[in-house]
Amino acid sequence: MKVLIALTYYRPHVSGLTIYVERLARALVARGHSVTVLTSQYDRQLALREALDGVTVVRAPVALRVSKGVIMPTIGALAQQLVPAHDVVSLHLPQLDAAGIGLRGRLFHKPVVVTYHSDLILPPSLVNWAAQTVSDLANDLTAAVSDRLIAYTDDFARHSRYLSKYLPKVTVIPPPVEMPVPDPAVVAAFRQQHRLDGSGPVIGLAVRLAAEKGVEYLLGALPALLAQYPDLRVLHAGPREAIGEAAYLHKLDQLIAPFSERYTFLGTLNPAQMAVFFSACAVHVLPSINNTETFGLVQIEAALCGTPTVASALPGVRMPTQMTGMGRTAPPKDSQALGEAILDVLAHRADYVKPRAPIAELFAPATTAARYEEIFTGLLRAKSKG
Repeated sequence: MKVLIALTYYRPHVSGLTIYVERLARALVARGHSVTVLTSQYDRQLALREALDGVTVVRAPVALRVSKGVIMPTIGALAQQLVPAHDVVSLHLPQLDAAGIGLRGRLFHKPVVVTYHSDLILPPSLVNWAAQTVSDLANDLTAAVSDRLIAYTDDFARHSRYLSKYLPKVTVIPPPVEMPVPDPAVVAAFRQQHRLDGSGPVIGLAVRLAAEKGVEYLLGALPALLAQYPDLRVLHAGPREAIGEAAYLHKLDQLIAPFSERYTFLGTLNPAQMAVFFSACAVHVLPSINNTETFGLVQIEAALCGTPTVASALPGVRMPTQMTGMGRTAPPKDSQALGEAILDVLAHRADYVKPRAPIAELFAPATTAARYEEIFTGLLRAKSKG
């Protein structure tokens, strides 16, 4: 089967969406399928066409940026070439260009499957209001030409202002998550490198610096946490520079300054390094504030390393701790409640640590790819009969 996947950003860009698609694409290749990813050349240093882990990546040049989005004048022409050459089209929203690609899928009688990763919520401004309006219209058109919509959880689908309008088309597939088992000796070396002597618990934060991640609410909880654990440390893994987030980065730098001795920024880590990072943490925190976060793959990554999570009680985001039993949730934008939940997990950590094997099986990329394959095959069969 030849699968065309389209999304705005792909590797080496780092986000939950790009990691999801990368894992899905590689798993489909491992199952014997041919996969092409159509995406943006968001960095001019990136090749317009290359092979990554058996996946063909085709990038459209970027002419203009609008907030976190990009304008790619040639993506329509590329889609016109690629859609007829593939058996199915897999679109990943939010993506402004998805409607045009999906319409081509419909015109060429190709099954169109849309995976909805998050609601698009842009900062207030006239330009962003226009971008939001256009994006919403494009999303509705994409749903109209799609054969199936994929959601991470039923919880998010029913609460999403987008997916809730199209529930008869929605199928739930747990996202693909993989995490290597770290070598205890490497974890010990990591702890020594960062002077983690065990005198205080380590809180892990694994997010890019974007406003929707709510890092300031963890910072707001730190005084209460430090009152109980004076030697507590925060380790932050993730890219420091996020597209369109310069103002938020400046704000956070000012908030972090009073805790500089307790807060260590590690930057972007590869999967093996992330496994070591999670294993060194007593608890992982995901303080997201809105529906741009729909699940939080990092919660499962942490669980696979034996680390419980405290996450915001948002639709979808509140599900991983329920599915794994590894952690608890707190109301979003509430530093006091977040701090109390963290203290509870630290005090009763053994109760929140569960066996790895069932979690790994449920979220294995091969499991996710098999579900997509089942949907693709069923739609192809239905179209051949129709």
